[in-house]
Amino acid sequence: MNTKTNLEAVTESELPIQNNIKSLWEKLMKAKVGVLPLPLYIVLAAIILTASVYNTLPADMIGGFAVIMILGILLGDLGQRIPILKEIGGPAILALLVPSILVFLNVINTSSMEAVTTLMKTSNFLYFYISCLVVGSILGMNRKMLIQGFTRMFVPLIVGTVLAVVAGMLVGLLFGYDLQHTFFYIVVPIIGGGIGEGILPLSIAYSSILGGSAESFVSQMIPAAVIGNIFAVVSAGLMMRLGEKKKHLSGNGKLVKSEDGNEVHEEKEKVIDFSLMGAGLLIACTFFIVGTLGQKFIGVPGPVIMILFAILIKCLKVMPHKMEDGAHNLYKFISTSLTWPLMVGLGMLYIPLEDVVKIVTPAYVIVCASVVFVMILSGYFVGKLMKMYPVDAAIVTGCHSGLGGTGDVAILSASKRMALMPFAQVATRIGGVSTVILASLLLKLLS
Repeated sequence: MNTKTNLEAVTESELPIQNNIKSLWEKLMKAKVGVLPLPLYIVLAAIILTASVYNTLPADMIGGFAVIMILGILLGDLGQRIPILKEIGGPAILALLVPSILVFLNVINTSSMEAVTTLMKTSNFLYFYISCLVVGSILGMNRKMLIQGFTRMFVPLIVGTVLAVVAGMLVGLLFGYDLQHTFFYIVVPIIGGGIGEGILPLSIAYSSILGGSAESFVSQMIPAAVIGNIFAVVSAGLMMRLGEKKKHLSGNGKLVKSEDGNEVHEEKEKVIDFSLMGAGLLIACTFFIVGTLGQKFIGVPGPVIMILFAILIKCLKVMPHKMEDGAHNLYKFISTSLTWPLMVGLGMLYIPLEDVVKIVTPAYVIVCASVVFVMILSGYFVGKLMKMYPVDAAIVTGCHSGLGGTGDVAILSASKRMALMPFAQVATRIGGVSTVILASLLLKLLS
């Protein structure tokens, strides 16, 4: 009898402990990092970290995706939680800068770097991402708004570029910089269309005109491009906040107001057909290949041809509606799931803090900031005059001061307007190519 009573007492005393453990586990499972329960995230992160430490992480797309996904989910989630930072594009800022800092401090090991490099450079993940977003968003757009957007966006882009150049040179002069140096080594790199499409061609042109190695010019121009991109991301986040507070100024990813001033309503969301998403993937890849073919024969940059081809197909209504739905659903999946991971890869490989640290001074930063802020403000006010949504017009114009495709992703994700990717790509590509050509010609005339 006593034994039974003692056993019952022990069992009863264990119940509160078991209940506490169960309650703690339930709380842990409810805590999330992005979409993942916290315990699952920790297990996945531990596996990936262990594999990288013991050099068993695959140096291919599998290993690359594992690294950027595990970091991207964490940094994107933190950026949405940190006060103040979350109001100015925190996820984009953290996803770009934290990996860049980790690389600068040699925290990320060789195994992880090799896997990410294979994914981002060998497999060309950035252009795959941009292709899916551009094609999917264009084919999913309202046709009338698409045409009006592309015909009107060039006015704020041109005005913004001219004013940004003037502002940058005047501020540079105020801080004692030579006008020519300010223009060619600070302003032009910011609006040149990124590193691959802007700074590298510029460095070759500068080298052939002035002499010296192209690499020396790259190191002089990269800091301005990186700092300008950071200010563009922050500005896009601030514009997003303005649009949330004053809703009549924002199209939430739509660039142009309808003729009667009312918003054009898109069709209701349909059930996602995953086989159609597969078709959308094939369409996006093929459109990109059309761009590369066109570049070979015409000489126009491939991404620009891809955009124009997608617009033509949309305007002529030759693509079956279900195929448009498939491409649009793929665009939504890619933009929702892979944006922060992509930016981790960009931060690791394309934001070289070592070059930035060497050349940066407070005056230098202010000159860079003036170029970006004037670009975005002019886009806002000119867009308003053009009966565009001023917040969205400012964000698209600001993409001209970003790091090419890298900058477009960062700026649009910070402002939660990935639907503007086609317009951003045109602003970046056409604006960047024009800047490179004009700057090269002007330097030749002045030298």
